[in-house]
Amino acid sequence: MTPKELLDKLKNDATSKVQQTLDAIYQVCLDQQERGIQDFSVATISKLGYNSGVPKAQSIRNKSGEKYRALISAFSESSINKKSINPIKSDEDWIDEISNPKHKLLARILSSELKEAKKQVDEILPPKLRIDVYDHKSERPADEARLTEQERRALEYIISSSFQNKWELEANEYGEMVDSKNKPVFKVATVDAIKKALEYL
Repeated sequence: MTPKELLDKLKNDATSKVQQTLDAIYQVCLDQQERGIQDFSVATISKLGYNSGVPKAQSIRNKSGEKYRALISAFSESSINKKSINPIKSDEDWIDEISNPKHKLLARILSSELKEAKKQVDEILPPKLRIDVYDHKSERPADEARLTEQERRALEYIISSSFQNKWELEANEYGEMVDSKNKPVFKVATVDAIKKALEYL
């Protein structure tokens, strides 16, 4: 049974208030699913939907929240099954899910540049080279692999407000960049990964 089918079934004998709450939970879970985020915990769904009619986490966990928990679980199970049945075929499959043509083109360009940069790094660095990450209190070896100034400026630009404003993007709490319709353009943790690279390389 799909989450939508379960939603319709749960609403059959429910009060108007419960029906509205079920619809609110369904929409929040659907948004999570469309963003490719696998987190369907009660706490997360409650937090994301608090302003749209989703009850507090404790209310969902109570006996009266049985229908709400069932709907959230349906999304969680559906997400797991979808992931196992339809594995990602390539690193760029997620780009096809971008609806905005401008953002899709930008993502493909950046993906291509990233591949080229990785290829150049692989050619420069010896195989099996060990790169240790040191904190600010430790002395860094002189021959440590570091970003060039040009590479650093490129990464800084990606997470800058000017870049995000130009392409109508916004970084969210999951470290992904989403467009004006809240659709992900850069994967979860992209922003965090760039910040770590700038800090340690």
